[in-house]
Amino acid sequence: MSMGKLLLTGVDGNLGRQAAEYLLKIVEKDQIIFCAYDPASLQEYADQGIETHVTNFNKIDGLAKAFANADKLALISMPFVGVKRQNAHKNVVDAAKEAGVKQIIYTSLVNAADESNPSVEKLDHVYTEDYIKSVGLDYIFLRNSQYAEAMVTNYFTYVKSDGVLKNNQGDGKMAYISRKDCAKAVAYALAASNYHEAILNINGPELITMSDFIKIGNEVTGHHIAYKQITDEENYAIFDAMGVPRTTDGKFAEDSEAPFSSEGMVTFGQAIRLGKMDIFTDDFKKLTGQYPVTVKYMFEHVNEYQVGERHSKDN
Repeated sequence: MSMGKLLLTGVDGNLGRQAAEYLLKIVEKDQIIFCAYDPASLQEYADQGIETHVTNFNKIDGLAKAFANADKLALISMPFVGVKRQNAHKNVVDAAKEAGVKQIIYTSLVNAADESNPSVEKLDHVYTEDYIKSVGLDYIFLRNSQYAEAMVTNYFTYVKSDGVLKNNQGDGKMAYISRKDCAKAVAYALAASNYHEAILNINGPELITMSDFIKIGNEVTGHHIAYKQITDEENYAIFDAMGVPRTTDGKFAEDSEAPFSSEGMVTFGQAIRLGKMDIFTDDFKKLTGQYPVTVKYMFEHVNEYQVGERHSKDN
């Protein structure tokens, strides 16, 4: 690799902060740049002598300057959905191109390019992938499976309520992956020199249904949660009752056990039900040299694998 630095965005978010931790284990500090919207989140890194920049991707001003010393840039997808996210991602790509960045690593979604995939989330991902290609930058697209942490947290929501986990996924399968492993993939993709114009599916170690997921949870915890498939509309009603906003423009409750918009979650469940998310590869192992953690392991170490709060302040 050339002497340009490795730049990681979003270190004030859940995924970005974890990716920063992994990157510091595999790369020298003088090879790293960290960017975030929240200045307070950068202080501990700046104190270690790491190059840091406060960035707001909703505005292109100053981004190229922040990216100036970078050879590779990891864009962690923004926590809002729709035109606002697409514009923010476009700003990053345009500034990276202007700054002479050679390669962008982007956290996308499994099966993002499939037009028959009903997930609203995937629209932004395929837009961003296509835009990166259109400006002629090298890329690694990390198409992540669903975070297992979201469903681990969801499992315990029903432990505390009526014991029947309800969603619209039906018998659809998903290779659930830990967010920590997705973060590890970001760090290793930044440090790798042998991937060019690559699409990697970042999948967990087993392809399972929601019923399988709950069964693993029950075996580990001793609870007796059941699964019930419901319609998309019934699923919206549950989230409405929890105070979850339909879109990311809505207001998110503090300490919400579902810190995502319901439109994103319901169409994602629909995509799983229709078999649009059952991608299963060993790309994670090839990239990192390690195996992804299992759902069983996550239930056994449950305090370390909760979805956590929404950290982004720039939405």
